[in-house]
Amino acid sequence: MKEIELNDPYTTPYRGIYAICDKNNEYVEIVEHSNCYGGAAWSKFHYSHSPLILKTRSIGNMIRYLAKIGTSKLELKPSIAAAGIESIIVDGTEVHITYAGLGGGGVGATKCRAFAQGVLSCNYSESGGGRAAKGTVVVPRRERLLIGIDDTDSKEKGATWTLTHNIAKELDCAESVYLSHSLVQLFPVSARTQNCVSTVLEFGCVDENAKKELLESIKAALLKYSVSGQTGMVVLHNFSAHDLYLYSRKCRTGELTREYALQCAKDNGVEIWMDGNGVIGALASLSWFARPEESVRMDAEIHDP
Repeated sequence: MKEIELNDPYTTPYRGIYAICDKNNEYVEIVEHSNCYGGAAWSKFHYSHSPLILKTRSIGNMIRYLAKIGTSKLELKPSIAAAGIESIIVDGTEVHITYAGLGGGGVGATKCRAFAQGVLSCNYSESGGGRAAKGTVVVPRRERLLIGIDDTDSKEKGATWTLTHNIAKELDCAESVYLSHSLVQLFPVSARTQNCVSTVLEFGCVDENAKKELLESIKAALLKYSVSGQTGMVVLHNFSAHDLYLYSRKCRTGELTREYALQCAKDNGVEIWMDGNGVIGALASLSWFARPEESVRMDAEIHDP
């Protein structure tokens, strides 16, 4: 028998909690990176009934809550609606998120989230047992940054999805958090290396300086490690990439020209950081951020903004 010593047996801290806001601070996506998916899945079910929550979904061990910014009144009920998000307030460069819960849900709403990486400060009540509890965590306000990349490999060497993930993982930091990576299946054009797949990276950045440093670092890494002379890198600073879905659908059902891709990028405010033929697929990847299970299917569609 192995005897164990638990410093705090009733706290399982989240790995991280991130708040991605739109430019007008009307909407936010709260991304919770969990160390215990079972507990996070329980929260996902109960939090989805909170008035502020518009949509919930899970990607790996991350739960994502698309929400309205504001305050609501929760009516907590054991087993049915035992926990929720009561308020989400933006205060300058900070986002204040107030959670509430009953029993074990109260433990998750307080200490488990308060001790997550990236939390700037917290305030919470006693929790556990039969108590109702409440906790507020303060996290940095972030904005979404999307980077589409394609054509970094050759017939002899490389794979774009591995290079992009390894670069993103190395650049993951408190100022620019690496949130998701999606492989996007494209129409198998004649000029493809093999499988005709592009990649979109999603980061949550605290300010423009963080974005600039991140993008310069990604471009430098692509120039260093890409084995193709046609690498494309495109960048979108926006909460949503829904406006690019029509272009993406065309790229997933037929062959497009580089000139058409560049014009579409210009029309939709997409920055071109590397302009090889890979921009065609790179641009098509943007609308599939945080959709890695759908983006690999040619018949998948995006129905919501």
